Amino acid sequence: MTKAIATMTHDLAVAGPVGSLDAYIHAVGSIPVLSKEDEQSLARRFRDHEDLEAARELVMAHLRFVVHIAKGYTGYGLPIADLIQEGNVGLMKAVKRFDPDYDVRLVSFAVHWIRAEIHEFVLRNWRIVKVATTKAQRKLFFNLRKSKKSLAWLSHAETQAVAKDLGVSPKEVTEMERRLSSRDAVFDPVPDSSDEDRVYSPAAFLPSADSDPATLVENEDWHDDATSRMSAALEKLDDRSRRILETRWLTEDKLTLHDLAGEYGVSAERIRQIESNAIRKLRTSMAV
Repeated sequence: MTKAIATMTHDLAVAGPVGSLDAYIHAVGSIPVLSKEDEQSLARRFRDHEDLEAARELVMAHLRFVVHIAKGYTGYGLPIADLIQEGNVGLMKAVKRFDPDYDVRLVSFAVHWIRAEIHEFVLRNWRIVKVATTKAQRKLFFNLRKSKKSLAWLSHAETQAVAKDLGVSPKEVTEMERRLSSRDAVFDPVPDSSDEDRVYSPAAFLPSADSDPATLVENEDWHDDATSRMSAALEKLDDRSRRILETRWLTEDKLTLHDLAGEYGVSAERIRQIESNAIRKLRTSMAV
């Protein structure tokens, strides 16, 4: 079947510009519809002899029906091209399982498989959090949208009627209606989002990294202690070593090794050695 699918894909690519949905729909719409006799013959060739060319012809001839079914799911806000693609997968599965001895047209048999694949795709992608997980919820998910005549919430009588028609409890109808009316919230609001979206975005409810009073006190105590030990360690250095460290590291207008070398009348390398020794002494004093 893989070879047949590859050939079918190539044929569709030749039929119209790549990436053009209109060209694709026009191409599959121009493929002739098979008669019942031709369909039966192709199905038997594929079933009895694994004739992949026969499977390809069956799939190609029924792509128009996938487009028709997929258009019925555009209200979920998903790309029609993706819906058609998933429906095509269902069609291929139907061709693989089709038995011509039952004297049923392939399109009647394939509708179930096409819809099943599209349903799975819609449920996986319509919401970040799944809105329907059980079989009853999935049935309710797709039928409730059709049962609602407007965007308004169902009345008590309408809820009771829908529950009776679908064989579920009124509570389940109300819960699914609430899920359908909800929307996904982005974690971080986009720059041009409204103030309302910013207030209710998940990021607004995260605690600030520096909002814990205990952490603030701990950090402040650590900083004060480190500053005190640094000052005490500097006092233990000789005047030249202390001045070199302060002018090299602890002031905004820092001096270079050559600046200090000219001031003390020694080489820049000597200043570097004094600096290194002073830093080592400083670390030793602060570690005590």
